[in-house]
Amino acid sequence: MTPTLQSGIALGGRALLALIFILSGLGKIMDWAGTEALMSAHGMPAVPLFHVGAIVVELGIGLLFLVGWQTRWAALALFAFLIPTTLIFHHFWDLADPERTMQMINFLKNLAIMGGLLEVCAFGAGAISVDAGLERSRFSIPSMTAKTQTQ
Repeated sequence: MTPTLQSGIALGGRALLALIFILSGLGKIMDWAGTEALMSAHGMPAVPLFHVGAIVVELGIGLLFLVGWQTRWAALALFAFLIPTTLIFHHFWDLADPERTMQMINFLKNLAIMGGLLEVCAFGAGAISVDAGLERSRFSIPSMTAKTQTQ
C-alpha cells in the first residue's frame, strides 16, 4: 500500500468514526428535552450536567478527533466515554426480545467503535492530520541550538 493511499484510508476511517460522535452531539443540542427525557428514563442522575458533558465530549472531542489534533488522547477519551454510555443505554441483558436483540446489536456496534478508537490510539491519526502537520513543522524549523553552534 502506498503511503498516500494509507494516509487517505486513515483519514477516511477517522472521519467515519468521528461522524457518529459529531452527529450525536448535534442531535443532543437539537432535541434538548428529548435527550434529557431519555437520560432520565435510563435512571441517570444529574441529567443536565451529564447532558452538557455528553455534548462537550461528542461534539468537542469528536471534532478534535476528526481534524486529527491530539488524536491519540481524543481516541482514548471517546473510548472511555463509550464505556458507561454503552452500559447505561444498551443493557440488552435486562430486556426481552425484540428490544433485547436491537440493544445487543447497538451494544456490539459500540464495542466495534471502541475497537476502532483503540486502533487510532495505538497507531495515531496518520499523515493527513493536524498532529502530523505539527510534527512536520517542528522538524522543518531550524532550531536555535543549531544556529548558535554555527556562529
